[in-house]
Amino acid sequence: MKSVLVTGGAGYIGSHACKALLAAGYLPVTFDNLTTGWRDAVKFGPFEQGDLRDRGRLDQVFAAHQPVAVMHFAALSQVGESMSDPGKYWNNNVSGSICLLEAAVAAGCMEFVFSSTCATYGDQDNVVLDENSAQYPINAYGASKRAIEDMLHDFGAAFGLNHVIFRYFNVAGADQDAEIGEFHQPETHLIPLMLDAIDGKRAALTIFGTDYPTPDGTCIRDYVHVCDLVDAHVLGLKWLEQGRGNRIFNLGTGSGFSVREVIEQSRAVTNREVPFVEGPRRAGDCTKLVSGSTRAEQELGWAPTRSTLDKMIADAWRWHQTGHYSD
Repeated sequence: MKSVLVTGGAGYIGSHACKALLAAGYLPVTFDNLTTGWRDAVKFGPFEQGDLRDRGRLDQVFAAHQPVAVMHFAALSQVGESMSDPGKYWNNNVSGSICLLEAAVAAGCMEFVFSSTCATYGDQDNVVLDENSAQYPINAYGASKRAIEDMLHDFGAAFGLNHVIFRYFNVAGADQDAEIGEFHQPETHLIPLMLDAIDGKRAALTIFGTDYPTPDGTCIRDYVHVCDLVDAHVLGLKWLEQGRGNRIFNLGTGSGFSVREVIEQSRAVTNREVPFVEGPRRAGDCTKLVSGSTRAEQELGWAPTRSTLDKMIADAWRWHQTGHYSD
């Protein structure tokens, strides 16, 4: 069985990727420092604890498992924090990625799937965002991801590192078997915050900004089911194995939902009221981010079959009710 090194494999998206990789016939090797990930989420292959900035540790893991590819999810990802502490994001995300890329090349592991973000595009209202759209990140999180994309291009040119980059939109939902799910401390994502409020685990959801130039005044985002998302990553790995070259793909549905629309759908799915309060805008938040690309569908054969708002909320609610990770 071929091994794939999954950085951040103890996190939300990374753990779902590990399950999808195992189902596709690969052995996922999780590499995580457990700063934001959970040991309980590592269920589908070996676990190696370490920090991406520790080159010696990376070399040990590459030598021990001899992965054929890397899936790189590990990153700090809170937009607000990246605005207040940008150095933390450049140090962790960029420095860690440089170390990882150098270790992969040194080990001869020349296939690399990178988890990027639509935040590299910045705030471009009324613009159809595709892979050729200009990148104007407005926060250090998006800027750090764009920098890693640039590094991948350079490593590809210098060493022949083959790579697929996925820029994706808001990720939601959970594993349909409720084995793994979305759990952050502190929690910053809309749907789990909303489910906490529905369940009485927090007093109320805060809507950050109600004066955006949208139909109901709240931000609009394109939501993708986490299982659809990781299916695309497996397809990206197969793309590289087939020698099809370096490629960038947006992963979105092309449909955007406002915060108020998500609240209303959650009320319908859970049959419970959503307590909320209105607050000011957060620094670094864009008005609208929606994908206009069909490249992943046309070239990868990717079909986001689970990415309806009711399905994403229902799966997240099922996971929410089973409990959370303990360590």
